[in-house]
Amino acid sequence: MLYELLGNKRIRYSVYAALVITALVIPSFANNYVLEVFTNAYFYIILCLGLNIVVGYAGLLDLGYAAFFAVGAYTTGILTSQFGFNFWLTIPFSILFSVIAGVIIGGPTLRLRSDYLAIVTLGFGEITRIAARNLEITGGASGLIGIERPMLFGMRLYQIHHFYFVFFVLVILAIFISHRLYNSRLGRAWEYIREDEDAAEAMGIDRVRYKLYAYVMGAVFGGVAGSFFAVKMTAISPETFLFTQSAMILLAVVLGGMGKIQGVIVGALLLVFFPEIFRGIGDMRMLVFGIVLLIIMIFRPQGIWPTRRS
Repeated sequence: MLYELLGNKRIRYSVYAALVITALVIPSFANNYVLEVFTNAYFYIILCLGLNIVVGYAGLLDLGYAAFFAVGAYTTGILTSQFGFNFWLTIPFSILFSVIAGVIIGGPTLRLRSDYLAIVTLGFGEITRIAARNLEITGGASGLIGIERPMLFGMRLYQIHHFYFVFFVLVILAIFISHRLYNSRLGRAWEYIREDEDAAEAMGIDRVRYKLYAYVMGAVFGGVAGSFFAVKMTAISPETFLFTQSAMILLAVVLGGMGKIQGVIVGALLLVFFPEIFRGIGDMRMLVFGIVLLIIMIFRPQGIWPTRRS
């Protein structure tokens, strides 16, 4: 019923406009705790939209996505705290190093399929974390501290509502890019590859090259999100980028509906909001979360809001 209503363009855009207005007025009455939760949710939406390009659009199982998030965070952290770079000038470097990391891991491995690719990406994620733990420039096991907060239009961003709006703008930008990619020729090529690699190759699609595009694009999303995460937290350590981070981001994508932007956003919101709503029951909340996930997967195996492309 809801999907049919949203199928009407006028209703759909009215709902989107109402959601944007609601998001813009939330800081006027919400306390810092609520803003922190929403900012965290926006951050995970960006990461999930990035992984959705890899997993949902191109059908590549990536278990090491937190590595790209780490590349962006450490690039900004090192350049600002050790070389005195302005934060905004570190963004192009984060994108560059994320692309390089994506090409290094994706180039030789994207000929692999399914389980083999998952194992390689899992290993890449762990190698990145262990390297960060053992390098002097990354601060070793202690990580980097004292990362300077950025300036924007002459104002230093340090309060939570500043980052709330920054991450909200990033979410809008990420949605726009994801939407444009999905409806592009590149997006259709990814869909063919996801559905049947051999058939796509027979149609003249260079599957390795297009899969590499998806992998690199997802890496850029992760790298940029990592840069903003670093200046928001002002401190990062290798323990921030555990495998569980990659697993949770993948969980949100699968739970929401792979390949569907709205579904991925719903998955990311559930991932962040659910533990906060049930914080009162302590450790039991993760058990309840697991049971709810199990029920959703039984009755909605394609996700809460699966993609339906004609």
